[in-house]
Amino acid sequence: MARAVRRSAGSPAPRSEDVARVAGVSRKTVSRVLNNEPYVSDAVRQRVLEAAEELGYRLNNAARALASGRTRSIGVVALGTAGYGTAMLLVGIEKAVRDAGYALRMVSTLDGEPDDIARAVDSLLEQGVDGIIVSEPIVEGEVPVRVDVPVLFLGAPPAFVSARTLTVGVGAYELARAATDHLLNLGHTTVHHLAGPGRWYASKDRVEGWRAALSARGAHEPPVIEGDWLPTSGYAAGRELAADSSVTAVFVAGDDMAVGMIHALREAGRSVPEDISVVGFDGNPVFAYVVPALTTVRQPFDAAAREGIRLLVHAIEEPETGLPPAGDPPVELVVRGSTAPPPARKAPIRGRRMASGSSGSAHAPPAGGGPPTTD
Repeated sequence: MARAVRRSAGSPAPRSEDVARVAGVSRKTVSRVLNNEPYVSDAVRQRVLEAAEELGYRLNNAARALASGRTRSIGVVALGTAGYGTAMLLVGIEKAVRDAGYALRMVSTLDGEPDDIARAVDSLLEQGVDGIIVSEPIVEGEVPVRVDVPVLFLGAPPAFVSARTLTVGVGAYELARAATDHLLNLGHTTVHHLAGPGRWYASKDRVEGWRAALSARGAHEPPVIEGDWLPTSGYAAGRELAADSSVTAVFVAGDDMAVGMIHALREAGRSVPEDISVVGFDGNPVFAYVVPALTTVRQPFDAAAREGIRLLVHAIEEPETGLPPAGDPPVELVVRGSTAPPPARKAPIRGRRMASGSSGSAHAPPAGGGPPTTD
């Protein structure tokens, strides 16, 4: 392996022609290798990289940007919150951007107002990003900005005009249907819903999925209760629902709210899942260890981010070609101890047989007839 050459103080920095001389290739070949362009053999590529390392050569990123018209960086506009779902989606984006060979630039907004998003987008454009991701769940109204680079709207519809607009869903509608279907399959005649804030697109998708599942079964649609993603709003909703003896199942739009609800229900004397079943949303692994362990649907953060970045990079690097078809994110139901058949549908204790070592109620399979996913 080549060793970096130690230069004396004041000696000139190596240039691309020095790398070409040591590697025995042309300057154009050096440029192709260092810009990761095709049509260079593996052997030549390795020789150029070793020569660059030996000389201590570092590619001037500003010069590369001027030559190619690209900075190999992608910007993301994100909501400034530490919520599990928002944070994990950003982690997935960061991984996917890095794996694609790009640097990530991030600007957060405090409350997702259109003017805030416009300022965040302008800030990213000033940094010369090649594309932008809007991972911003609470846009209402058109954002007053026009963008001359491709833009990916992840989990939300387009909110402004761009050179090329892409949208990729995170599967919230399908996950909400799966959660509701799971409870209906257990025999519950209807399912109540604790939603997130009404301004959030994520809340709207989950409400629509819940409604579609009820409608498909001809089930009664109870009034939606609105929360704010925090356990305290789940606790307040749980106090409200505990007073209604007809409630046997609840789909909650976030795991944190679901845990707050379970606490309120049990505090009010309603057992979970014996009296009321609760399904959460997100797939936070921490809630596998609460009592009862929370049944939930797991958001495909990594899969959605990878698919979105794949399409965005294609739009950046091949602007004149059509986009490849987008894949559907996976739907994963994680069945744990917070769901069971409703009280009237349970078998009587006498004569009921349980498998040796079993500590939970029997669970019906989710919609589709396959076995439920479990941790």
